Amino acid sequence: MKANIAIMWIIAAFFFVCSAVYTYWAIIDTQEIEWVGTITFALAGAMGAMIAAYLWWSVMRPVKGHVYPEDRLDAEIDDGDPELGHFAPWSWWPIALAAAISLFVLGIAVSTFVLPLGLVLIVITMVGWVFEYYRGNFVQR
Repeated sequence: MKANIAIMWIIAAFFFVCSAVYTYWAIIDTQEIEWVGTITFALAGAMGAMIAAYLWWSVMRPVKGHVYPEDRLDAEIDDGDPELGHFAPWSWWPIALAAAISLFVLGIAVSTFVLPLGLVLIVITMVGWVFEYYRGNFVQR
């Protein structure tokens, strides 16, 4: 975790320096500040600083006796590998859900008459994905 904090502070400093250099360069080139790039770099630096500050804050007040596995020199790979759940590697539902979401977003971009169709397909594929272990050959008993 301490390495992540250092990396995020480096990222924040990098973007703040980029913001200053970008502003200086824009003033030299056009004799005025180019606000979009300056603010974008500054906000990217602020985002890095916020993440670094949050990580630092969470490390400074850990649960009593808890040390993160990545901060221990004697830690094994399995120490930081929690159980994430059971996922079916053969499932086609995520691909169908991605297609349904793509159709919905296409409806937002092109024409609104596609939106209800995309929304219905999203609901159908979500239900199918959630309940895929309740029917067919893969019933969990």
